[in-house]
Order: sequence, then structure tokens, then C-alpha cells
Amino acid sequence: MTDKPKAAKTAVKAPVPKSEQTRTLILETALRLFQERGFDKTTMRAIATEAGVSVGNAYYYFSSKEHLVQGFYDRIGAEHRLAARAVLDRETDLEARMAGVLTVWIDVAAPYHEFAAQFFKNAADPESPLSPFSPESEHARDAAVAVHREVLAGSRAKVPNELAELLPELMWLAQMGLVLYWVFDRSEGSERSRRLAERGARLTSSGIALSRFRVLRPLVREVHELFEDFLPGMAEVAATRASRRPSTES
Repeated sequence: MTDKPKAAKTAVKAPVPKSEQTRTLILETALRLFQERGFDKTTMRAIATEAGVSVGNAYYYFSSKEHLVQGFYDRIGAEHRLAARAVLDRETDLEARMAGVLTVWIDVAAPYHEFAAQFFKNAADPESPLSPFSPESEHARDAAVAVHREVLAGSRAKVPNELAELLPELMWLAQMGLVLYWVFDRSEGSERSRRLAERGARLTSSGIALSRFRVLRPLVREVHELFEDFLPGMAEVAATRASRRPSTES
């Protein structure tokens, strides 16, 4: 008599907490209304009404419309990291990794293209919490820079230790340039933005390869300092980062 095969155990997913369900509902409702009515014309009251929650409950999860957009930044960032996984697991060539990650971002962001320009009107203001350089955007910004850090670390490229911290941030700044172009790109399927991603990846990877030469390293640092000094919001980011570093004084 043979033993009967044991039934395979089915993994049971933990139920999503009701608070997280409510938060997701409010965020998804807000994104839909932003798309339908525009960011400026959508109120927190309208979002609460459409989501079927009280205004107070909406403010409990998101203190303002701007905070809702931060939730959008976090969501699109999480979707990007997940979608980029296949590229990062497959490619070791730096140019291919960069081009793949940037192109994947365009794919992930595609459903939000129609109302991205509305966000940009606010995000372009250096005083706005929607700015990618604002303190409110720190979590999304750090997560995005971490993706580029992995792009660099998992490649075959030889990167000088003294530039290892600077280059991922410069790569993220290059992505911000692509995002700005994409916002206003009306080519079919954002085809021009995709070409820009590929050519930008080629140029950046060539620049990183040249950074192996010691004589060019000061130039990389100078470019980074230029952004920190003159790009709106970067000076504040740099100051905050410096304040968090442990003191080397005895």
C-alpha cells in the first residue's frame, strides 16, 4: 500500500488592513479626479465624497492635496522598482541597465501622462512641496536614487570609490531631465522620450567610464556641486544631508 501524496500547501496572503485599504481608495480616487477635473479644480471634499469617506477621514490619511501627490510619487516609484527588477536581474552592461530602467519608467508612468503637466506646474515651483527637491519629496527621491545606485553597483563598470556616492544622484538628475521632456512629449507612445532615454544612457555610461581617469574626477565633482549650488532645492538637500553625517571632529 502506497502513501497518498500530500496535498500541496497553499500560501495564504495576509489580509490587507482596513486602514491601508481606505488609504489606497482615497489615493486612487484622487488620481482619477485629478485626471478628470485637473489638479487645481479637485478639492479634498470632492475626493472624500467620491471615495465615500468623511472629509475628516480623508485628511487623517492625507493632510493636503499635495500630500496625496506625494502618495502618487511613492506609488509610481514602487511600481518602477518592481518593473525594473527584470532589467537589473538580466543586464550587466551599464548602458543597457540605464536605458532599460529609464524606459521602464516611461512604461510605468504612461497611464498618468495626460495630467502630468498639471503636476509639473506646481512641481516646478521650488517652494512647492511637490518639487522633487522638497523635504516632502525626500522619501520618493531617496528611493529613486537607490534604484540608480543599484544600476551602477550591479554593472560591470569600474567606478572610483570617491565618486560612488555622487554618480547615482547625478544619474537621478538625468532621469529628472527625461521626466521633464516626457511631460511635454506628444509623440506616439512617447517614442521621442524613449529615444532620449537610450541616447542619454549611452552618453552617461560613456561619462562614467571616463571617470576612471583620475584627471577627470574633479570634473564630476564640479558638475555635482554645480547642481547643488544652482538647481532650485538642491542646496537645501545638500545642507540636510551634511547635517546628518556623523561629525569627524575629535
